[in-house]
Amino acid sequence: MEKQKICIIGGNLTGLVTAIALSKLNCQIDLITGNANINHKSNRTIAISEDNFDFLNKLNIKKSLKKEMWPCSIMKLYTEIRNEKFSKIFELNNDNKKKRIFYMLENSKIMKFMISKIKQIKSISIKSHEKISEISTSGLLKSVKINNNKFKYNLIIICAGNNSSLVKNLFSNQIIENSYKEISITTILNHSSLKNNTVRQIFLDNGILALLPISNTKTSIVWSIKENMKEKNNFLLKKKIKFYAKNYLKDIKFATNIEYKNLKFLIRNKYFQDRTLLFGDALHVIHPFAGQGFNMTLRDLASLEKILNKKINLGLDIGSLDILSEFSDEIKPRNFAFSIGVDFLKNSLSFKKLRNNALKILNRNNFAKNIFFNIADKGFKF
Repeated sequence: MEKQKICIIGGNLTGLVTAIALSKLNCQIDLITGNANINHKSNRTIAISEDNFDFLNKLNIKKSLKKEMWPCSIMKLYTEIRNEKFSKIFELNNDNKKKRIFYMLENSKIMKFMISKIKQIKSISIKSHEKISEISTSGLLKSVKINNNKFKYNLIIICAGNNSSLVKNLFSNQIIENSYKEISITTILNHSSLKNNTVRQIFLDNGILALLPISNTKTSIVWSIKENMKEKNNFLLKKKIKFYAKNYLKDIKFATNIEYKNLKFLIRNKYFQDRTLLFGDALHVIHPFAGQGFNMTLRDLASLEKILNKKINLGLDIGSLDILSEFSDEIKPRNFAFSIGVDFLKNSLSFKKLRNNALKILNRNNFAKNIFFNIADKGFKF
């Protein structure tokens, strides 16, 4: 029997990990990456929960990335009180427990590893530096036109992000979207060596500043600020970051330039149509303060891999309406609930007095801490 074919569109982190996960299935995969080298230059980092860490282990990714995946076992939250002074209002300490709070990775390093791994997988064919000019129905299958050549597929998975023209053309006006009117500022700091296993998040009057360890001598900075507070002068921004970080780090130097990204909230109403499935940021975008964006994608991927594996073993067409509906029905309710929950939490934490009182109460309740940790680790299971 001829193997079913899957086309994965997108050379970003979502596209790469999706190709690796689905390569376990008895099918042939074409990965269209475009100019994936653009993503290799980013200074962005990602957080991966313990549960998703185990999922990567099943894909034989965790072992090779072990040196790059930095464990964080303590989380401390602070609030700005006066004159740029901070007070700790919450602490979660898993230092003596088996489960870490999460693991940090640099995007550029994990992407280089994944591309190297994909090149060794016989069932994956990489089509790089090529543009898609058309997606159309071709008999029972779906056809993708790349340059002047057409290729037929049982299933197309678009991992190109929510700003992709391909996504906008095929799935227009099928979203709930709202701008946070904030900008994310990211960079990486070098500093003197320390036991760097503590995630710190500071609630400033003009935004949220996170210090995320990625080694004993490197820390990632993610600072979300209001658009009207943005300093266009990189020198002044670096000066402020150093001022905040010097409370916890010594001998600070900037390892990378500053990057900017507009922040928004997005939930997709329609997940698929006619053998074409959206994935990753094309489905859901949430505020980065919770570190849950890529974790949501990995949970979706675990469900997709499980469903497709079962259907292929039964000899069923993996691009059929019934199968894509089953996937959508399984993950859409939990993604909606999780996204709304993170959005509600972000908006609630914007009120200083409410935030400080709520986190201080939570800090005294270990049972409630465990509930929040389990949700952050595994998401909603229903």
